[in-house]
Amino acid sequence: MELKFLHILTYLSLALVASYAALPASTGETYWITKLPNTPMPKAIKESLQPTGLTEDKSTSVGVGKGGVNVNTGKGHSGGTNVNVGHKGVGVNTGKSHHGTDVNVGHKGVNVNAPGTHVGVGKGGVGVTTPGHHGHPPVSVGVHPGPSPFNYNYAAKDDQLHDDPNVALFFLEKDLHQGSNMNLHFVKTTNGATFLPQQVANSIPFSSNKMPEILNQFSVEPNSEEAQVMKQTVQECEQPGIKGEEKYCATSLESMVDFTTSKLGNKVQPLSTETQKQTPMQKYTILGAKKMENNGKSDASVVCHKQNYAYAVFYCHKTETTESYMVSLVGTDGTKAKAVAVCHKDTSAWNPKHLAFKVLKVTPGSVPVCHFLPEDHIVWVPKN
Repeated sequence: MELKFLHILTYLSLALVASYAALPASTGETYWITKLPNTPMPKAIKESLQPTGLTEDKSTSVGVGKGGVNVNTGKGHSGGTNVNVGHKGVGVNTGKSHHGTDVNVGHKGVNVNAPGTHVGVGKGGVGVTTPGHHGHPPVSVGVHPGPSPFNYNYAAKDDQLHDDPNVALFFLEKDLHQGSNMNLHFVKTTNGATFLPQQVANSIPFSSNKMPEILNQFSVEPNSEEAQVMKQTVQECEQPGIKGEEKYCATSLESMVDFTTSKLGNKVQPLSTETQKQTPMQKYTILGAKKMENNGKSDASVVCHKQNYAYAVFYCHKTETTESYMVSLVGTDGTKAKAVAVCHKDTSAWNPKHLAFKVLKVTPGSVPVCHFLPEDHIVWVPKN
């Protein structure tokens, strides 16, 4: 069954990221440029980095005084973004006339006012009212319950074989060749949440023993399905990895970069799946596949899977027996895709009831198991 995450979770990320837009040194994008110069940022990271509409204005002024920091982006009073940071908190105003967005973060929490939308986040929790835009219904975010198919410790639930779109992403290595046909459904598996700046993410609890505090902070009912999804994400992050796996849950882009470079070095190439458009399940034909040589180490890579949470959290893991490919495909409707495929040469330590074994009808360690990455996941490989 598909459950709906309250759209407060997406708006919360919008509010917090926007509120810290006046602090360039704290942004993941600035950190990326400093740590990984000349390294292109893949689409999956760009889309997790900043909300749409916060960087469209072309002129910015910044003022710092006793009252805090003021950033005004745009011309005159016709629109733009206004950010105020001071003892009373952070205020952001963006847009034209009365159709902008207001974000305020202070001791009393976070407040967002968008066209027809109000989000308040503070010690008292989160409140949202939104009638939708131009006659369209309010945005809601769908997530799929159950263990992540990219966590190899967990057994698949029976309903995942029917309800989880990631089922179609698993295949055998022998089928990875030009002309091979596969029924695929490339999706973004999570709620569209964006990264928080590292100092903000680090200030928010992220552990099972702090779940009551976390749920209270986000005004999520402890017995709700939303709470169960959040609890599951934290629990999966806390579980030890399988043999040969080094795992880490990154709660900011900065921490993802730090983990990856600590395992692979600073010369890395991040890759993600990209499709021309979202399509239903359909047959795709492989046009070609290029193995990423990984600086002569074909078994070295870090894969980061986006999780279901209130803000962007990635489950990253380094394994020693994987090979990564960039695969060109075309669907029956003409849709083209460049997909990342990861092949696991040794699956002997995986849970025997893992989803891949049920789908492919093979046993742990018998044959290499491959899977395509959803559009919001990333693989990192060493770069020559």
